[in-house]
Parts: sequence; structure tokens; C-alpha cells
Amino acid sequence: MTKTDYIPELSEVRMVRRAPETPFAFTADDRNYIGSCLADVQSASGLKVFAGLAADEIPARALIKQFIDWWRNLEPINEAQREAHGRLPAAIRLLDTVSSWMEEMAQRKGKP
Repeated sequence: MTKTDYIPELSEVRMVRRAPETPFAFTADDRNYIGSCLADVQSASGLKVFAGLAADEIPARALIKQFIDWWRNLEPINEAQREAHGRLPAAIRLLDTVSSWMEEMAQRKGKP
């Protein structure tokens, strides 16, 4: 994959800011899906980010930021890269949904 330059959209900046500094609270299915997306992009592109860490061990903010950066910056040049890259928008939406859920749960715990 080749890299391109981009300026993040406000919605992307907000997604990153909303994500907690701790790992995501994934269900087993979500963990498997995000883990496979992470592995597929790294395998198809030859990138080694978060080496040795499972998706549920990576700080949420770093993970969603990396997925957004890959979506915006990487330009696929073969079928494996196109397939891995094409899964990123759904993975980003899933991560943002989990962030929102975690934020809501934290707010509920804080209410008397």
C-alpha cells in the first residue's frame, strides 16, 4: 500500500477523543472481528503496529486512531490490500460505537 497525506475531519478527531485511554470492552465477536481486521491490514501491507498485542490489549484511543489513519492514508495496490482496507470503515464505526457505549456506562456509574 502507498501512503497519502490528509487532514483529519472533525468527526474523526472526535472519535479519537471520545475513545478511552484504556482498551475497549469488547464482546467476543467484536474482539475477533477487530482482531482480524487489524491482522489483515498488517499482513496485507507489511505493517507491524501493536506487535504482539491482541486487539483487547491495545489502548482504545490508539487503536481507533490507527484504523482511521490507515483508512485515510493507505492506498491499496492489490486485491488483498483492497479487501483489508475496505473493512476499515466498518471496524471504525464498530470501535466508535463501543466507545460511545463505554462512555455511557461510565456516566451511569457516576450517577447517584
